[in-house]
Amino acid sequence: MAINVTRSSMPTYEEYCEEIKDLWESRWLTNMGAKHNELKARLCGYLKVPNAELFVNGHLALYCALKALKLEGEIITTPFTFASTTNAIVQAGCTPVFCDVADDYTIDVSKIESLITDKTSAILGVHVYGNICDVEAIDAIAKKHGLKVIYDAAHAFGVEYKGRGICTYGDISMLSFHATKVFHTIEGGALCYNDASLTPDIVKQRGFGLNGEEIDCFGTNGKMNEFQAAMGLCNLRHIDGEIESRGQAYRLYTERLSGVHGIKLLPLREGIKQNYAYYPVLFDKSAFGKSRDDVVAELAKSEIVARKYFYPLVSSNKEFSEDLSYLTPIAKEFSENVLCLPMYAHLDDADIVRICDIVLSK
Repeated sequence: MAINVTRSSMPTYEEYCEEIKDLWESRWLTNMGAKHNELKARLCGYLKVPNAELFVNGHLALYCALKALKLEGEIITTPFTFASTTNAIVQAGCTPVFCDVADDYTIDVSKIESLITDKTSAILGVHVYGNICDVEAIDAIAKKHGLKVIYDAAHAFGVEYKGRGICTYGDISMLSFHATKVFHTIEGGALCYNDASLTPDIVKQRGFGLNGEEIDCFGTNGKMNEFQAAMGLCNLRHIDGEIESRGQAYRLYTERLSGVHGIKLLPLREGIKQNYAYYPVLFDKSAFGKSRDDVVAELAKSEIVARKYFYPLVSSNKEFSEDLSYLTPIAKEFSENVLCLPMYAHLDDADIVRICDIVLSK
C-alpha cells in the first residue's frame, strides 16, 4: 500500500458535521464569526500566548506581521525554509539577507551580527522540523542593535521551551495551519504576540486596511472562515493524542536509525517539549554508500513518498539577480542531502520498520 510523506489528521465525519451544523442557522460564514472567535480563545490557552489573530493561511499571516511592524530595508533570515518565508519578505517591500544555518538546521546565531547594516530592521528566524532557534541569543542580538524579531513557527505548533510557549518569544510568531501540519484548519494560520498594542495594525493589515469606515493602509484579505475554524476546533480536541501518536512513530524511527554510520538524525535543542512534526535524515553518501536521491528512488519503488525538504534553497529563486545559495554553504549542503521520511499520527509500526529497512538496505 502506498505511504505518503504526510497524512492530514481529521476528526470523524460526524464530529465535523456536528461542529458546522449551526452555521446553517447563523449563516455567518466569515468575518470573525463565533467559531473563529472560539478557536482564537482556545488556541491562546493551548499555546500559552496572550494574543493571537487568525488568518486564512500562514503566508498572509507572515506578510501581515511584517507590514504591521512597519519594517523596511533588510531582514536577516535563513534560506533553509519554505519559499513562503522569503516571498513574504519581498512582497512586504523588504530585502532578505541570507544567514547560514547551524548543525540543527536553524539560523546560525554566530553569523547574524556580521550581516547587520544600517539598513537592517529585523531578524526573521525559522523553527525547523519542530526544533527551535536559539531564541535567547537572537533576543540578545536584537536588543543590542534595536531590531525586531519575527519567527516563522510553521513547524512549531505546541512546542514549548523551558515551560514557555515557543510563540511567546520575539515580537511576533507566525503559525501555519496547513493541512499537512501537526495541527490544521484545512488551510489557515495565526500570528501570536505579547504586545497587545500590535492588534489594531495586524487586524487592519488582515482586513483590507480598514479601520471602521476609514481606510488607513493598503491591507489584504487574510480572514479565516468559519468552516476552517470549525475544523480547527475539532482537531484541537484531539491534538494531544495526535502528538503522542507522532511521538511513538518518532521513537521507533530513532530506535531503528540511531547510530548508523553516514546518516545524522535531528539534533534537538535541550529544554523543549517536542511536537514531532517531521522526521528528517541527513545522508553522507561517502560514508553511507547511498545518496539522499538514491534513497528517494528506492522508497518510490515501494510506493513510499519521502520529501526533499527544503530543496532547492529559496535563495536560488530566479527572481534574484544571481543564485545566492553559494552564500550559505551549510544550508546548501543540507538542502542537497536531507530527506524527510513519512511522519504522521497513527503511522503503522510495520510501515515504519519497512521504510527503515529500505533506507538501510545496501
